[in-house]
Amino acid sequence: MRLDNLPQSDRIEDRRGGRSGGLPGARSGGIGIGTVVVLGLVGWALGIDPRVLIQGADMLSKTGQSQQESTTKPGTPSDAMGRFVSAILGSTEAEWTDIFAQAGKKYQPPTLVMFSGATQSGCGSAQSAMGPFYCPLDQKVYLDTSFFQDLERRFRACDVGSKTCQFSQAYVIAHEIGHHVQNLLGVLPQVQQAQRGIGKAEANSLQVRVELQADCFAGIWANRAHAKWQFIEPGDVEAALPTASAIGDDRLQKQSQGYVVPDAFTHGSSAQRTRWFMTGLKSGSVPSCDTFRTEEL
Repeated sequence: MRLDNLPQSDRIEDRRGGRSGGLPGARSGGIGIGTVVVLGLVGWALGIDPRVLIQGADMLSKTGQSQQESTTKPGTPSDAMGRFVSAILGSTEAEWTDIFAQAGKKYQPPTLVMFSGATQSGCGSAQSAMGPFYCPLDQKVYLDTSFFQDLERRFRACDVGSKTCQFSQAYVIAHEIGHHVQNLLGVLPQVQQAQRGIGKAEANSLQVRVELQADCFAGIWANRAHAKWQFIEPGDVEAALPTASAIGDDRLQKQSQGYVVPDAFTHGSSAQRTRWFMTGLKSGSVPSCDTFRTEEL
């Protein structure tokens, strides 16, 4: 990847090295039942395992961090990782601003929070075990950059430190920005409303369509940003495809439990994630990413 010409974004909160604030209603030595219920609902709506949220909340309350606010450094970070994240975020802002303007709408860019270990989000506790995620309640993307190391160590998706791996990292950020776009378009609220009245398998199926559309939106960003800045180099896309494949539900389930349960998918299979990313990359068109009106995912 060539980052030289990509615009930098200052819509970043750098909380790395800070200490996270506590959860409202948390008690010393544990969390209340009300917090457990709220985190369970948030996890179900966002496709995050509620146990991860609850464990993170309990961890924060027990370590006595409930009175300590996060140390936040606004603006563009000065280190290499911070500048990289800023460039990718800036390019997504530019492209989605243009796309929305062409449709007669105004794009409202999100804020990206970089943190280490754990922090507080509008959707509850954020911790590294959850991976990157978008919180629609505060319209922020949360990213513990150690996840990028997991791409190589845990998922074996690319060689961290290589230039080709940067595009895999950029895809992860662009996917989460895709969720913000869905929120602005009303997709997330509609899906969350629909999920409240159906069974778990059906709710998971809707969540898969949400995630695959975000993959497709990430492809749109890559298509349009490359047309403007020629930032994709040979081997970049080939490196990103294993990332999309590595974090598919089928592969993760096979690794963790030895078998696959399609009804429990919340993000889509490896093949589906790869196909929808490539759909957006090839077309650069929002209508091509309508995962809700196709029977063949």
